[in-house]
Amino acid sequence: MPRPRRHVLGPAPEARSRALSPDGGSGAVARRPLLGTHCVPCVGRAAAEAGSASCGAMARVWQHPFLNVFRHFKVDEWKRSTKEGDVAAVTDKTLKCSVYRVRGSISAANYIQLPKTSTQSLGLTGRYLYVLFRPLPTKHFVIHLDVATEDSQVIRLSFSSLYKEVKSTATWLQFPFVCEPGAPRKAELAGVAPPGTRWTCLQLDLPDLLLVYLNRRHSHLKSVRLCASLLVRSLYTSDLCFDPAVTVAEARRAKLSVTPIPREMAFPVPKGESWHDHYVHIRFPNDRWKRPSETVQGGCPPPEAGLAAMSSRAVCALLAGFCDPFTVAVLAGLPTQPATLSKPLQDSASPVARKRGPTASHRASLAPSPLLDVSLSCRRSESSSAGGPSGRSHKPGAQVEATDEHAAGDALHVSACQPAVAPTAPEATAPRGSFLPDPILRLKGAIGFGGHSTTWALWTRDGAAVVYPCHAVIVVLSIDTQEQRFFLGHTDKVSALALDGRGALLASAQAQPPSMLRLWDFRTGRCLHLFRSPGHAVCSLSFSDSRELLCGVGKDCRGRTVAVVWGTEQVGRGGEAAVLAKARTDVHVQACEFAFSEETRMASCGRGSVRLWRLRGGGLRSCPVNLGEHQALEFTDLAFRQDQDGQTLYVCSRSGHILEVDCQRMAVRRARRLLPAQSPGDSLPQKQNFPSGPGIAISSLSVSQTTCAVGSEDGFLRLWPLDFSAMLLETELEGPVSSVRLSPDGLRVLSTTSSGLLGFLDVASREYRVLARSHTAPVLALAAECSRGQLATVSQDCTVRIWDQATLQQLYEFTSREEAPCAVAFHPVQPTFFCGFSSGAVRSFNLEAPEVLVEHRCHQGAITGLVASPDGSLLFSSCSRGALAQYHSGAPHCRVLRVAANVVCQACLGPGALAVSGDSRLLAVVGPSKNTVTVMDTASLDELLRVDVSTLDPAGGRLDSAMAVCFGPAPPAHLLVSTFSNTVAVLDATSGRVVRELSCVPPAVCSCLAVSEDGRFLLTAGHRAIRLWDYLAEAGPTCQVFIGHSEPVRAVAFIPGQRQLLSVGDAVFLWDILAPPEQCPPESVYGSPEGPLTCEATRLLPSSGLRARQPEDTVSEASELPQQPAPAPSQASPPQPSICTRPPEGYDGALSTLGESRGSEGLPQASHPPTLAQEDGRAGNGAWGAAGGPWECGVPPHPRGQPGACSPSRGRAGPAAGPDPYQHVRAHPQASLPAQVGRGGGPHSSCYQQGLSFPGAGDERLRLKAVLGYNGNGRANLVWRPDTGFFAYTCGRLVVVEDLHSGAQQHWLGHPREISTLALSHDAQVLASASSRISADSHCQIRLWDVPGGSCRQLLFHHDTAVQALAFSPDDRLLVTLGDCRDHTLALWSLATHELLSSVPLPEPVHGVAFNPWDASKLTCVGRGAVTSWLLQQRGGSVSLQVHREPTPEEVGACELTSLCFGAAPLLYCGSHTGRLCVWDMRADRCFLAWEADDGQIGVLLSGGERLVSGSNTRRLRLWAVGAVPELRRKGSSARSGGSVFLEGELTLDGAVVSAVFHDSMDMGVVGTAAGTLWYVSWAEGASTRLVSGHRSQVNEVVFSPGGSRCATCSNDGSLRVWSLASMELLIQFQVLSQSCLCLAWSPPSCGRPEQQQVAAGYGDGTLRVFSVSRMAMELKMHPHPAAVTAVVFSADGQTLLSGDKEGLVAVSRPRTGVTLRVLRDHRGAPICTIQSTRKEYGDFGAEGADLWLAASGDQRVSVWASDWPQNHCELVDWLSFPAPALTEVRIPIARWADAAHPLPTPHSPQVPGCLPPSLAAFCPWDGALLACVGLGLHHEVLFYSLRQKQVVERIPLPFLAVSMSLSPRACLVAVGFAEQMLRLVDCASGAVQDFAGHADSVQLCRFSPSARLLFTAAHTQILMWEVVGP
Repeated sequence: MPRPRRHVLGPAPEARSRALSPDGGSGAVARRPLLGTHCVPCVGRAAAEAGSASCGAMARVWQHPFLNVFRHFKVDEWKRSTKEGDVAAVTDKTLKCSVYRVRGSISAANYIQLPKTSTQSLGLTGRYLYVLFRPLPTKHFVIHLDVATEDSQVIRLSFSSLYKEVKSTATWLQFPFVCEPGAPRKAELAGVAPPGTRWTCLQLDLPDLLLVYLNRRHSHLKSVRLCASLLVRSLYTSDLCFDPAVTVAEARRAKLSVTPIPREMAFPVPKGESWHDHYVHIRFPNDRWKRPSETVQGGCPPPEAGLAAMSSRAVCALLAGFCDPFTVAVLAGLPTQPATLSKPLQDSASPVARKRGPTASHRASLAPSPLLDVSLSCRRSESSSAGGPSGRSHKPGAQVEATDEHAAGDALHVSACQPAVAPTAPEATAPRGSFLPDPILRLKGAIGFGGHSTTWALWTRDGAAVVYPCHAVIVVLSIDTQEQRFFLGHTDKVSALALDGRGALLASAQAQPPSMLRLWDFRTGRCLHLFRSPGHAVCSLSFSDSRELLCGVGKDCRGRTVAVVWGTEQVGRGGEAAVLAKARTDVHVQACEFAFSEETRMASCGRGSVRLWRLRGGGLRSCPVNLGEHQALEFTDLAFRQDQDGQTLYVCSRSGHILEVDCQRMAVRRARRLLPAQSPGDSLPQKQNFPSGPGIAISSLSVSQTTCAVGSEDGFLRLWPLDFSAMLLETELEGPVSSVRLSPDGLRVLSTTSSGLLGFLDVASREYRVLARSHTAPVLALAAECSRGQLATVSQDCTVRIWDQATLQQLYEFTSREEAPCAVAFHPVQPTFFCGFSSGAVRSFNLEAPEVLVEHRCHQGAITGLVASPDGSLLFSSCSRGALAQYHSGAPHCRVLRVAANVVCQACLGPGALAVSGDSRLLAVVGPSKNTVTVMDTASLDELLRVDVSTLDPAGGRLDSAMAVCFGPAPPAHLLVSTFSNTVAVLDATSGRVVRELSCVPPAVCSCLAVSEDGRFLLTAGHRAIRLWDYLAEAGPTCQVFIGHSEPVRAVAFIPGQRQLLSVGDAVFLWDILAPPEQCPPESVYGSPEGPLTCEATRLLPSSGLRARQPEDTVSEASELPQQPAPAPSQASPPQPSICTRPPEGYDGALSTLGESRGSEGLPQASHPPTLAQEDGRAGNGAWGAAGGPWECGVPPHPRGQPGACSPSRGRAGPAAGPDPYQHVRAHPQASLPAQVGRGGGPHSSCYQQGLSFPGAGDERLRLKAVLGYNGNGRANLVWRPDTGFFAYTCGRLVVVEDLHSGAQQHWLGHPREISTLALSHDAQVLASASSRISADSHCQIRLWDVPGGSCRQLLFHHDTAVQALAFSPDDRLLVTLGDCRDHTLALWSLATHELLSSVPLPEPVHGVAFNPWDASKLTCVGRGAVTSWLLQQRGGSVSLQVHREPTPEEVGACELTSLCFGAAPLLYCGSHTGRLCVWDMRADRCFLAWEADDGQIGVLLSGGERLVSGSNTRRLRLWAVGAVPELRRKGSSARSGGSVFLEGELTLDGAVVSAVFHDSMDMGVVGTAAGTLWYVSWAEGASTRLVSGHRSQVNEVVFSPGGSRCATCSNDGSLRVWSLASMELLIQFQVLSQSCLCLAWSPPSCGRPEQQQVAAGYGDGTLRVFSVSRMAMELKMHPHPAAVTAVVFSADGQTLLSGDKEGLVAVSRPRTGVTLRVLRDHRGAPICTIQSTRKEYGDFGAEGADLWLAASGDQRVSVWASDWPQNHCELVDWLSFPAPALTEVRIPIARWADAAHPLPTPHSPQVPGCLPPSLAAFCPWDGALLACVGLGLHHEVLFYSLRQKQVVERIPLPFLAVSMSLSPRACLVAVGFAEQMLRLVDCASGAVQDFAGHADSVQLCRFSPSARLLFTAAHTQILMWEVVGP
């Protein structure tokens, strides 16, 4: 299907809003105030309270003094109210007026309801509700009141004579109504209204009811439902407490102090008689309940305090009415013996009709018994303790237990504790390091989809998220933020889901029979109701349009279909789902769905049937649709569409049919069938009526008002119009499509596949976005590593997958169908991982280029264990035959050292059968028998210890056996062994002595275990649960149990350096550890009474024989920059040497001074040992060292090479939670190092040693003309000075200076590696640029450029890994450089002398630095939760730095500050990784304002005047109006933030914002994104325009149009782009999702007119696509290859396509018809590297035909062919074969097609030893009988082979192995690219050579333009355009 090109992004729709101008007219674009902005530290609430009070006052004005509800809502007209059943207006003889009679046998079916619908609200705010009614004799009645609280919770109050006792839940209160008190108590509660029941005035005090029973604040009355059987006169609300027995006249006569009832509400009373003799008045709650409520109000507890805030007497008073004495005692803290309560107090909880008289009951007092002097340990649910969690009343002697309904939110967590009410001794409850918080784990993320089936994935109502099951967990995934939230509670796989139309109620069913259903509050994730289905299993669920009905379809235990309809109206209000109807049938049902707007109708489909159902009269009946000739089809899915004349039902089938069913006539209106394409030349499936042949099996469909989405088992997702006239969109997915869902707006199509893929198709952009991938079988093992933040899993689906830990997205996938993977392990240092297979093979994979490095087959059985030593030197594997293999893994190619037989137990154990200690010295295995554990030396495999675990439990009835082993942190050296008897034994690893034992609860046998790095936690897994233990607790360690897996947990692991852990089984779960980090290890673990090691003790570790692992041991020193968040010290590692672990004597924590003196070598020398100094409090203004305090210690500056110097970067550190890698520079791993490695970095530094020849000035044959690309992985690498017009950015190793008007470029070359950041001095005379180091023994290079001259004036070297920020002082005298998260160094330079003035090691990561614009002696850094200010003090020749650290206030939250900029004096704006912006007063050193500015990490901040620009990794660029912020600072804490900050504009770009620069007015600017694009942004126009746009991943090919006016490029990102050569502007882009575009060919001019030019592209899935350049559409798609297409070319006449693939096949195809004519297999077994075609004379070279073409393959072979394609003739002319060089001598980058079959290729081409070089060949344009070849033979050279002489006629030597080549079409020039980042131009006529630098990676591509005046080269994503100078 043609894909349109992408358009320039415009402003987001929400970027502007319209508002009314002050005069009431339509104003211009108005600034909207930011929601959520608040002042820090206090928030003013007066305005909000005043507003609320004014609204409440207005509501009460029209309702005062009382309101007749029936009259106000005009009940007699039934427009604003509704009636159901037998409701009639009658005349009552007693009241002598018209009343309403409601009667009927079923109360729920006969009622009056106000207002008409449940979505409306009465909004009545009166305190009292007066109900004037009379129960009908011998009948029951029900009154429902829905009352809203101040926190927007709706509470249902129900009064009925049906109820026998008070019931209470969090959302429902039920009160029994006793009509007359004459009968005994039980009879009253159980009986009906007696004859002669009188009219009653029921006065309800609504605020007191809510306050007493639920401790909530009343807001208003929402709705009323009066159900049969009763007579009702009216309802009244008022704030006044009326006395119905006193009239107004009586009150005036007697001057009573009561409020008489109004005449309208009064009952008629005969003269001389008493009101109470004829009527009943009930006031509820009565006066007896005033005291408890007053107690609550007097104490003023917060609303959430609940009953816990009341006194024991008040609690007992509240609970006595509906709790037994035992429950009252337990909840109130009283003894459990029964207490004697008076009957009036017991009865006062229920409204009882009583006559007033002298025999009224007196009040009885309750004297609570004294509290027991014991401690009670009890865990309670979140539900109200008043009435029990589920609304069931407590019986005497019943214990308090939390039901599943309200414990669902914590269903994942089960605490292992003592019984609930078990008295313990006081000493037993003494504080001893309790295991807190509880729960200690929180589910952070889940990798998995489906489980029971992959057919359930739903859109939310707003389309912002999707809901899908992950086995037993329900996941809600946000589309934009990728955040997950979870519904936890199911214990088996979820089999069906349904979400109501309002997005408020979610229904789910689990697969395990009998099927349990849950109803969830979708917004809060709380389970509202749990119930069992009448069916054995439920396979489909559907809500009605009003959500009041839920239908479920499944099977019963006999296999019959069961359909059930539940009523869900009361769910959420405390009620339950009631079965309204159910039906059993023998008809197969696959899916069911309710019809729109018809609550009682639904449809179902299945095998051979489509039925319409109707709920009527308590029964569920169905009728089949007349299918006619389609009755034998198997229907799979259905969907309704609302029409003007009714509803249309669409049904799809497995045979490809789509039926339109007329629901009124119950017949098929129209039938269509989806058939496969008739021929390979047809690009789209053809739609016919009913031809013979199989159709495309349709598994799912979804219908909107205009389109129909169809998913089929052939893996295609198709979008059709409703008339199915022509297909709109088509995309091919990775497996059979199992379900499709159109979003509510119809613009996106959600789809799932049976292969575990979840994603959606964006209809507008025609792009498919993958949301989640999943294993399709249980996960067997896992491995995690921290340097790259990756996770590896192996599964029974025969795949090995690599995931990103931060995003949980899949990076790579390896599939092995012949042998299943069993175990996996990461190399701790190198970018490799190891995998063991069922065949016994152990393979090593490279992560930088997904390829197998080496394979070992030393095992005879399946691999059962695989573990690498922490230092990376050794690897161990075990197999099912009991063999243990040892490998040397220090080199890239690991080799086998030794294999020992009968060492490991041959029983089927998990991945925990092997373990290596943290110091890499000890190896523990379960073996040689299952009853023994052996400890060996890792180097020699000598046995050191053997432990017989069968003796650990002598009391057991059988011998115990070991399950898994694990080493604890050292010291002490502990070995943990889990046994079959549910025990974890902690052994001394040296002596084998049992230190302690941990007992698990049977039958949870611990199958795997792990200990955290800091030794605080032990993680065990058994069956479906995981347990986290407090490992440090010596006596009685406690644990917490967490469930969520639906299958046994196979493996668990802690993520190194992170406070997270993993568990795998059916899915992969990522858990956050909520426990706060410990500052130092406890003595119980380290066994040192003196405390942790000091700096000096740490230096002695190597001499003691223990290895202290450093970052150099775990982080690769090659070209790769950090890919992880900033590291933090590991909790289990020794303290970092540069940080004092103990403060010196006399230290009060005020200030740390950093000073140094100048050494003889010009480097700073430490003037004194590390000390903490404090400043005199009288000096200065007290701003330095007053509030906040400094960092924990300060260290004087030191040189890198100083003996004994301590640096935090040398300490053992791991990543900490905080910013993602977006904040820091991420240079892509390069294929090789550049050829020149001299310190100066100039092109001539080592050219003679390398054999290079660089041209002199003015003699260059190539001149760099333009660079296409931008470093999107850099940070702040863009500068622009609007006043001078200077504009510069980075691209690879180049600084590109571009004229924005003419587009002319200058290129400053000199950096040896990719440039990370830029900075321009304030006078625009000096530009500073920084790049990372080139090797492990070098430093980062910082260059200072002279802007007017464009030359480098100075080189600076200091930082070790990379520089992430540069900043000039306001006077341009100083330059500050900040190292990245591994360097941890802040350096200060003098620009006058270019000397290093100071170097400060930072104890924690810092993410940004800037000089104070008002004071050049101050600079500010932002980092982990603090703003750090530095004061520069210069004394003579030395410079000292004083540091002041101010932490962020609590209101801002725990966050990392990731960006900063200074605003108007003295304001500092800071952005955080959570998306918050905060404003600091730098004079007072305080944060006074903060607001939520974004959803992601803010990495760019710019301020100018009254505006602020923020950019984040959410791709959003926002403009803020902050003009009122200075006024807020002056007001201080009394200021209010409302309306202070406005969002003026917003733009969404194509990637994370990494760099930006704006004009001082902030109206326009240039922004760089991580996608490699530079945008021009104009806020005035609200538009963004692309300035520079490059490919996101490696460029694979460049081809030119025949006229030379255009060129086309393709990339691994699947894009094909067409450019204008004159302006290098992007003209067209074609995008294919999830595939790499590997090769291109432009049709020659002979194929037709120029306007019919075509471009053919080959993709990684083996397809060829032909695109029309003029029509900007795809014309043809072919699939002639089974593997990735690596080369493609048009024949000379343009009528034939020649294509080669990765397997060596060459296909000959017709681009007009799509037919593949023939396939040549001569090169089979090696990838085709090159195919080229040219013209020849007929009969030349002794062959027929006018076409001469060649193919070169990777096995050093070239074939030359002559063809006459119109005659279908092809003849071999010559065959060249050369000897291949030895594998050990070759080191080249992996070809672009090496892993093209995988949809997720790496964006680079790293080197892998042992791969053959690319074989490249081309016809010489200046001699058609010559072939130019490179990569052939044993030497590095260009060979010229004569087709006539049949021999090599010329050889031109090369300095390196060539990886690319191009021949000039006009001159005798050959361009050759090398992996060493060099380009060579060879003049074949004169033999002269010239070498050129400037590429940032391997030059994988060289192409001359047809005019021979331009040469294009590509290095990774960078494209360089060279101008050829000379003839």
